[in-house]
Amino acid sequence: MMGGGGGGGGQMQQVAQEIEQMEQEIDAIDEEIERLREKKSDIDEAIEAIDVLESGSTVQVPVGGDAYIRATIDDIDEVVVSLGGGYSAEREQDGAIDTLETKQETLDDHIGELQEEKAEVETEMEELEQQAQQMQQQQMQQMMQQQQEQDDE
Repeated sequence: MMGGGGGGGGQMQQVAQEIEQMEQEIDAIDEEIERLREKKSDIDEAIEAIDVLESGSTVQVPVGGDAYIRATIDDIDEVVVSLGGGYSAEREQDGAIDTLETKQETLDDHIGELQEEKAEVETEMEELEQQAQQMQQQQMQQMMQQQQEQDDE
């Protein structure tokens, strides 16, 4: 009789481990979504700056180590935009904004995919939690039956 209870306990432990792994996966997805949203926010700021700035504007340019130098924009139609993969291209003002907006759309798509993945994992985790509850109830019933049998003896 005790062997059956022990097997259920092992199963419960396995389900608990799977639930914990899923919680970690959800946390990792949340972190990735937050990272992408921050990147999107950075792009928003860049688009706003490119849109507002004009030739002759004075700006503060980061040079690293939280240090900045003051610079004057000679020509706003010479914006260098990262294309990804270590490549950059010079674009005129509107082209730079279009490139950045395309990046935002790609980030939105990726965020949407991650949110779908998260929803799937959450659904699977809820199913496992229900399974764990059922197993726990069965174990309790078995224990109560065993106690009843011992009391009857």
